[in-house]
Amino acid sequence: MEFNKHLDFFKNLLHDRCFVDQENLFKYSKDETEDISILPLAVLKPKTTQEVAAIMHYCNTHKIAITPQGARTGLSGGAIPKEGSIALSMEYFNRILEIDEKNHQVTTEPGVITEELQNAVKEKGLFYPPDPASKGSCFIGGNVAENSGGPKAVKYGVTNAYVLNLEVVLPNGEIIWTGANTLKNSTGYNLTQLIVGSEGTLAVITKIVLRLIPHPTDNLLMLVPFYKATEACEAVAAIFRKGITPSGLEFMEKDALNLAKKFTGDQKVEVKENHEAHLLIEVDGFDKEVLFKECEQIMEVLSHFNTDEILFAEDEAQKNTLWNLRRKVGEAVKSHSTYKEEDTVVPRYELPQLLAGVKEVGRKYGFESVCYGHAGDGNLHVNILKGDLTEDQWTNDLPKAITEIFELTKNLGGTISGEHGIGLVQKQYMPIMFNEVQLNLMRNIKNLFDPNNILNPGKVVP
Repeated sequence: MEFNKHLDFFKNLLHDRCFVDQENLFKYSKDETEDISILPLAVLKPKTTQEVAAIMHYCNTHKIAITPQGARTGLSGGAIPKEGSIALSMEYFNRILEIDEKNHQVTTEPGVITEELQNAVKEKGLFYPPDPASKGSCFIGGNVAENSGGPKAVKYGVTNAYVLNLEVVLPNGEIIWTGANTLKNSTGYNLTQLIVGSEGTLAVITKIVLRLIPHPTDNLLMLVPFYKATEACEAVAAIFRKGITPSGLEFMEKDALNLAKKFTGDQKVEVKENHEAHLLIEVDGFDKEVLFKECEQIMEVLSHFNTDEILFAEDEAQKNTLWNLRRKVGEAVKSHSTYKEEDTVVPRYELPQLLAGVKEVGRKYGFESVCYGHAGDGNLHVNILKGDLTEDQWTNDLPKAITEIFELTKNLGGTISGEHGIGLVQKQYMPIMFNEVQLNLMRNIKNLFDPNNILNPGKVVP
C-alpha cells in the first residue's frame, strides 16, 4: 500500500512510461549475468534529463532505491535491481545529438546502441574504437558506466580514453556537467573519470561527449592455430616485443571456437583436434603496404612457435565470419552449460601463467573451463562450466576456487575485472584487491555523492 502512494507520483510524471505489469517487471529484473533475477517494484522510462532529475529528487526525499539500466547486457549484475527498488530504464535516451566534424567529437544520449553510434560517425570518416562483444545491442551509456573495452582496446584504449564530458543527474536530483569539451583539462578533480566505470552508483548519465579519431582505411586479419594454448599466450608478448601493436589480438581455446561454430552454425573455419588454441590477429591503418610489412613481422615472430597453417582472411566476408565467431563465444558458452564467467586481467607477459593456473585450479576443484579474451591486453575471460558438479560443490566450493583464481591474478600483478565491472556478483572478492583503507575511500566517495544510498545500492563496494 505504501508504494502505491509513490506510484501515483511516477504515473503523473511519466504517464504511460511507468510499468508495474509482471511481464515488464521480469524483463527488467535481470541482465546477462548467469541466472540472477530480482523483480523491481516498478519500471520507469524517462525521456528527458528533467524527468530523471524529478525522479531522483523524489526517490532521494522518500529514500526509495533506484537502479539505472541500459540495454542490460552486463555480466556482473550491475543493472540488477535491489529487492524493493525501482528500475530506471534509459532506453528512450536514444538520440545522437551532434557529430562535430571540425573538432572530432560526438554528443550522444546514453541509450544509443554502440554499433549504431560507430556507424554514424564512420559515415563522416570518424572512428569511435571501443567495441565490446555486445556492441550490436549494448548502449553507449552502459559502456561509460562500466568503462567497457573490447578487441580494439589493445591499440586504441578503453572507453575512458574517449569520454570528454558528461551531463549527469546526482542522487538528489541536481543536474551537472562533469568537465569540458576539450582534449586537455587540468582544472580541479576529474569528476568525468570518476563517473566513468562507477557502474551507476554515483550519478545517472544523461548526455555524453566523446572524442573521435580518423577511421582507418585498411585492415588485415589472420587466424593462427597453436598446438599448445600456453604457447599462444607466450606469442602475444613476443609480438609486442617486436614493436608491433595490433588493432586486435584475441585468444580462443579450442572449445571456445568450437562452441561458437556450433552456436552460429558456421563451419567454414577448420579446428583440428590437436589445436589447443587460436589467436585472431588484426592490424589496421591507412597504408596497406605498411600493414603487409607488419603481417610479415608477425609471421616472423610466429615462426618461433609451434603453429599450424595460418588462415589469412581474403575478403570482408571472411573477416566478418572470423570476428563473428569471436564475438559469439560468450553467448555460445551460455547456451551450452550453466556457467560462471570471471573477467581476469594481468600484464600480458603473465598470461601463460594465468592460463596454466586457471586450469590447475579447475583440476583441484573438479571443473572444466572455457577461456578466451583480449590477449593483447592480458584480459582473460574464464568461463567455469558446472558440468558434473553437485549443487553443493557449485554453491559452496566454487567461491573458494574463484578466490584462488583471483589471488593468482593479483600475485601476477593483475586485477579481478578488466572490463565487466564488479557489480553485484564480484563485490565479495574486492577485499582480495583492496585493504580497508582503500575500500573506505570508495565507501566515502559513494556516501558523498549518495548519502541516502538510494542509487544502485549493494553494488561494487562490500
